[in-house]
Amino acid sequence: MTEATKPRADSRARLEPKFLTVLREGYGLADLRADTIAGITVGIVALPLAMALAIASGASPDKGLLTAIIAGFLISLLGGSRVQVGGPTGAFVVVIYGIIATHGYDGLLLATLMAGIILAISAFAGLGQLIRYIPHPVVTGFTAGIAVIIASSQVKDFLGLDMAEVPAEFIPKWQAYFSAFGSIDTITFAIGAGALALILVLKRLAPRIPGFLVAVVASAAIVALLDLQIDTVGTRFPDMQVGIPMPSLPAFSLAQVQALLPSAFTIAFLAGIEALLSAVVADGMTGTRHRPNQELLGQGIANIASAAFGGLPATGAIARTATNVKAGGRTPVAGMIHALFVLLAAWLAKDWLGLVPMAALAAILFVVAWGMSEIERFMVLMRMPIGDRSILLLTFGLTVFVDLTVAIAVGVTLASLLFMARMSESVGLHQGTAMLNEDDPDQEDPTQRVGLPKGVEVFQVSGPLFFGVASELLDSMRRIGQKPNVVILRMRLVPFLDSSGATALAEFVHQGQAQGCHLILSGLQPQPRDVLARAGITSQAPLVSFSANYEEARKIAEAITDTSAAMA
Repeated sequence: MTEATKPRADSRARLEPKFLTVLREGYGLADLRADTIAGITVGIVALPLAMALAIASGASPDKGLLTAIIAGFLISLLGGSRVQVGGPTGAFVVVIYGIIATHGYDGLLLATLMAGIILAISAFAGLGQLIRYIPHPVVTGFTAGIAVIIASSQVKDFLGLDMAEVPAEFIPKWQAYFSAFGSIDTITFAIGAGALALILVLKRLAPRIPGFLVAVVASAAIVALLDLQIDTVGTRFPDMQVGIPMPSLPAFSLAQVQALLPSAFTIAFLAGIEALLSAVVADGMTGTRHRPNQELLGQGIANIASAAFGGLPATGAIARTATNVKAGGRTPVAGMIHALFVLLAAWLAKDWLGLVPMAALAAILFVVAWGMSEIERFMVLMRMPIGDRSILLLTFGLTVFVDLTVAIAVGVTLASLLFMARMSESVGLHQGTAMLNEDDPDQEDPTQRVGLPKGVEVFQVSGPLFFGVASELLDSMRRIGQKPNVVILRMRLVPFLDSSGATALAEFVHQGQAQGCHLILSGLQPQPRDVLARAGITSQAPLVSFSANYEEARKIAEAITDTSAAMA
């Protein structure tokens, strides 16, 4: 393979589904056996969870099952991870609920379709590597905020409160709850508390037993045997249909697209973040490496298909992926079997799904919310520097009390500004630095300034020169009392230069040209040299020179001063 074809081949590899890689490596009976056991195990967990998440999102439970089947199958088939399991997740609950409340379910389908397209475009643009740079305080803050919102949304069903309508906003919601606490239904509460206790006990004492499914089956059996008159899936959703409908694209107009575009970007952002985080967790558990761009492409196609079949947004689910790995899943086939199991189980148990108490599903979502809160990581971040703590708490507060989109935008923006401020502090601009390496001709001797010709000034910059420190560069140069004839700017320790840094240097060059000051750039690395060339700062520019190292820069400065003295 020639050098010219290597990048193109690498690009193809990054966009090849892991399923094809597995088939090429060889897939045997032992692999199928292991994947089948793992797929059924995850399917048992996913069945009640998909229903609960759909209801919490403001949709009917069959939409969650449909999403787990369609999107779950395609995420495994087309994704970039060997063991990723996808479907509806808690991260979408708040967004979906808001879209349905504002634009109806058809609006959600359109937003999901657009999000899938955005994810696919992101994959082809190679953005899979970038999403992982979202700061942890932002991710933890909005994830914990979503957990609080999910748990809060289940209080009515868990306690059986007699409420005609539950406000969407956090504070009014809890005000309404406090007003309705006198109407707690003891039977509903007992069923919910029993389901919650059963899940927690099994999780503690017998973690291999699917606590979610056991709690749902047990509570449904009690309701049926005792003929309890409490709120169930069947009473809440009497027209629920279980099956796979014919695909169709949602109707749309330009105005709808414009109105739903922010929501589509939010769905795409959340899907990308959670999918890649889940893939990273899976890599750590299996020792494999996922393909981030292919994972985004698989997520994009899965969300487009989910919208076409009437499902919800989907992404890689960390808890289900971890369950898959622990159950022995080896390849994407396990995720596909999980989807097929959900389809078969839902079809066989369709007459029994209506008996599931809403309180039992609320108990499941309490456990999901606690897992999403990542309380241990939250407390670790609370011990970090004040900047990280502030971003964590601000993102958390905005998620709970304002809006998820605002929380993400503000959190990422402030985290970026904090990073730039910290980077600015790490960038040094020195006049006469100490010698770091005697064998390096570009390192400055502490006495070498003594031999500098009169009218020559030296600065050494260390660290990336970007817009956060560009103004400091100009200010430092302006603080020079008597304007020198020559300034040597040593940049061997500058690995990166952005357009603002280049603009600052260009401004200095123009100021120097106006005052007859010559600038020598010493030890430039390739990236800063290329950016400066694009900004028009080359060796052909007036009063600008380049040198390979500091010793050469000194010789150029001496020649310039000698010429100036001779002309004088």
